[in-house]
Order: sequence, then structure tokens, then C-alpha cells
Amino acid sequence: MFEVYVESLPVPDDHSKQVNAFKVAEYLFRKNEARSAVVLDLGCGEGNSVDFFRSLAPEVKWFGIDLESSPEVDRRKRKDASFIDFDGTKIPFENNYFDIVFCHQVLEHVRYPAVLLKEVERVLKPNGYFVGSTSQLEPYHSLSTWNYTPYGFHLLLSEAGLEFLEVRPGIDALTLIMRVGLGRPAFFSRWWNQESPLNSLIGLIGRLIKKNNRQINFAKLMFCGQFCFLATK
Repeated sequence: MFEVYVESLPVPDDHSKQVNAFKVAEYLFRKNEARSAVVLDLGCGEGNSVDFFRSLAPEVKWFGIDLESSPEVDRRKRKDASFIDFDGTKIPFENNYFDIVFCHQVLEHVRYPAVLLKEVERVLKPNGYFVGSTSQLEPYHSLSTWNYTPYGFHLLLSEAGLEFLEVRPGIDALTLIMRVGLGRPAFFSRWWNQESPLNSLIGLIGRLIKKNNRQINFAKLMFCGQFCFLATK
């Protein structure tokens, strides 16, 4: 059963490290596929990803889009980028406009994900990239609505007309559950940028029993709290 599941997903075999949405986006720029990109941050919140993209390529053209009000939007202070309100479903841009749509931990908050993903497909240029992360098993947070499995997310992407290129493990679910249970201490923030405890253990066991990178990635995906995705039009 597990082999059927993993074979239906684009689980990579180049490495088995835990990643986050920013690392996946950075990879696109390292490949020089997006140096002068037009980027949409879908669900931009406070808008801080503009600094990340400008650090990768100062010439990037960045737009942030989000609801008129949310806990994250209401904290936004910056005025040095283009911020646009939308209704959560209709993206107010013309067809084939963006090279990259970036979506960091947003889709678990979206009321109508199938509708919004179809909009992502519409505004992406041909061969453009949809890159980000979402929750698989993460405790309730900030008006979260859904948790996705990688396979379920694959179905949503396919139905929207997007090709799922890869899925990679993010922070593990046990760490996220413990973080909430302990009151979200700042100490836990380190594990978004380095291997979280359960992922470290899975990686160690996988290497000891001589599993390959793809098999280790799959094992981490089974227990991940968040996973990262890369798709294209």
C-alpha cells in the first residue's frame, strides 16, 4: 500500500533534508530560472517575503495579496511594496501574469482551495512556478481550516491544471504538537530552519538501515506537520 502511495507522488531522491518554502524558492533562483521574475506572494500577511525575494534578485517585481483583514494583515506596517486586497478566491490580475506564485503556509486557511488553485493556474505564465508549503498535521492556528495530505494536494493541483513537480518534508508533526502544548515557546522556532527532532531521528534510522533519499523523504512525509511543494503550469 505504501509503495502505491509513494509512486503516485513526485518524492525527490536528490537529498532527504527537511526544507521550507523559502529554501524551495531560493533553489529556483539559484538555477537562474527566475532572476527578473514577477512574483506574487499569495496570502502575504505582513509582507515580509519581499525582503527575501529582493535579496535573491534586486530586480524582482513583487506583489503581495491577502484578505482585507486577518491577524497577520492587521500587523502589517510596511509601505515599501505593492499590497492588494482580495476576496480569497478571485486573484485580481490578468491571465499569464506571474513567473512565480509563492504561498507560504496559507492554503490551510483558505475556505475554497480548489477555486483559488484554479486562479493560481490562470495567473501563472506557461512554465511558471507555484511554490510554497502547507499543513498536513498541524494544530489549529490563526483561523486554520484544513490539513492536507500530499496525495490529496496532488489531486487538487491536478484538477486545477497544474503539474506537481515535487513534494518535500517540512517540520515534523510531533514537534508542532509539542510546541502548541507548551504554549508556543520561542525555542521551537529553530526547527523551521533546521532538522526538527523527529525528522532527525527518521533520517538517522533511514541511513542506518541503508534506505535511499527517496525512501527517507517518504518516511518523513508520513509524519510531517508541514510539507513543501513545487508545481508548474
